[in-house]
Amino acid sequence: MDLPILLDFLAASLRIATPLLLAALGGILCERSGTFAVGLEGQMLVGAFFGVVATHFAANAGAGLLASALGGMLLALVVAIATVRFQTEHMVTGLASNILALGLTSFLLRAMASGGGGAPVIRVPLLEAWSLPGLASLPVLGPLLFRQPPLTYLAFALVLPVGFFLLRSRAGLTLRAVGENPMAAFAAGASPDRVRTCALLAGGALAGLAGAVLSLQQVGTFTDGMTGGRGYLALAAIIVGRWMPGGALLACLLFGAAEALSLRAQAFSLPVSSYVIQMTPYLAALLVLAGLGRGARMPAAIGQPFKQA
Repeated sequence: MDLPILLDFLAASLRIATPLLLAALGGILCERSGTFAVGLEGQMLVGAFFGVVATHFAANAGAGLLASALGGMLLALVVAIATVRFQTEHMVTGLASNILALGLTSFLLRAMASGGGGAPVIRVPLLEAWSLPGLASLPVLGPLLFRQPPLTYLAFALVLPVGFFLLRSRAGLTLRAVGENPMAAFAAGASPDRVRTCALLAGGALAGLAGAVLSLQQVGTFTDGMTGGRGYLALAAIIVGRWMPGGALLACLLFGAAEALSLRAQAFSLPVSSYVIQMTPYLAALLVLAGLGRGARMPAAIGQPFKQA
């Protein structure tokens, strides 16, 4: 493979992996605290919508990023109230929140059209790439790794801090304890309900920013259902990565490479339907889950409501 083609492929893999990684990091916090992160898809979609709307009306990308994080947190708060306060079933609640996000964003987008009618097209400027002084001028890898938009830097920069938080900090230990044995954590002075709610809100903020990657950094607009199942791919990356940021990073890069390969395969006249080629990333996720996900041990108390004796 020629070097320019290889670099273009690697750049596409990084670009595709970025929203998956941000969502996966948020999902790790949720699931480590004992709540299934099925609602990542909806939180990404809400983040993508509010990011575009806020950027359009405020004419400021910073306002859009803030709105994306808050939008993801808002939907996560709905999940938190349902699962923590009313102890609803986590899987059903997460799926319901995804359906809610799909319908709500479509409705609000059309409500913005003057006089009703179809969905308006809202165009916003894309987030510009930042060149890191000195590093961006390195041969070959410089333009690939060090001339990226801000959310790409953020996604990869968060891997180590999130890992440190989970493994080395007191708060991270408490979060993991709640996900493994909430009653023991409660006996040690922690509030499992509060920990799970905070984890859901933090995860929702990261998932909302993952949606902003799609709408503000890659496309520059919002369309119905534009997340296209990426929240579920992030969920698969969490399982493949054994609920650890480093493992999730590798899984996201793998899924990103699979989708980048499928996009390039469509440029060739292959005797295969383009719809089959578009299935490649999801087939890769299923195969990896079947091979590596079978032995994964999820947090012991995940999905179990905390009931104080």
